[in-house]
Amino acid sequence: MKIARIRIGDTAHLARIDGDLAHPLDSADWRFDALVDPRTALGTRAPRSAFNEPVLVDSVEMLAPVERPGSVIAIGLNYADHALESGLEPPSAPVTFAKLPQSVIGPGEVIRWDQEQSTEVDYEAELAVVIGTEARDVPVGSALQHVLGYTCCNDVSARDAQFADGQWLRAKSFDTFCPLGPWIVTPDEIADVQNLRIACRVNGEYLQDSTTSQMIFGVDEIISYLSRFITLLPGDVITTGTPVGVGFARTPPIYLSHGDTVEIDIEGIGVLRNTCGPVTSSAGDHAAAQSESD
Repeated sequence: MKIARIRIGDTAHLARIDGDLAHPLDSADWRFDALVDPRTALGTRAPRSAFNEPVLVDSVEMLAPVERPGSVIAIGLNYADHALESGLEPPSAPVTFAKLPQSVIGPGEVIRWDQEQSTEVDYEAELAVVIGTEARDVPVGSALQHVLGYTCCNDVSARDAQFADGQWLRAKSFDTFCPLGPWIVTPDEIADVQNLRIACRVNGEYLQDSTTSQMIFGVDEIISYLSRFITLLPGDVITTGTPVGVGFARTPPIYLSHGDTVEIDIEGIGVLRNTCGPVTSSAGDHAAAQSESD
């Protein structure tokens, strides 16, 4: 199943995507509550039941498939060739960091930054995992049972901030620096999550093109490892690392510019497409706009 959050008029809804149609999810199916923020109208039955008939996907706005994750936990250096292009040895255990949840945007939204704050904004194609059931100290063998589904992520990174700080939180968490989408694909539709083509295109040019088979730590290992220290909750998002080809490691470097179109394309999931542009509002206005849109 492809699970999406869509906007029809002024209201957001959960939908099942089938081809070019968006169908309403059964309002009695509460497995998907973790995808919405209970502070919003989507925490009640009424907005769900108001969407009764299939609509064309092209006629609605696609939203981030998880409205506001409780946590966005990222894994760094999880492809050996990317670690080497970064000048680092492949890690012996997963390298973890966080992206703040307010950095999440959906497909079609604009990745925005002030060029006075960063001139080295980089793309990173990543497979993202959405947790479906609570996981604490789970073994590798049963870790995938806690997965609601998979989506695409662009782990946008301000490299000048990253290297200046010596740690990654600020550089990875600018507002809009965590595009997710276009929807969540449930595990039953993915034959082998460790054998999916993953690519990034900027203005139509392939800059990353690899497969998830190149991960150092598989999805099951990552979930099991994190759950030893952190209780993973429904709606949490884990991004699983990026393959070789990032901008800062190229000669000469390739960084994103305002006006660029970035596409994250993962086999079996879909294409997450965003454009790039300047900041047009304050952080407070951005947060307010997100609240109104969702």
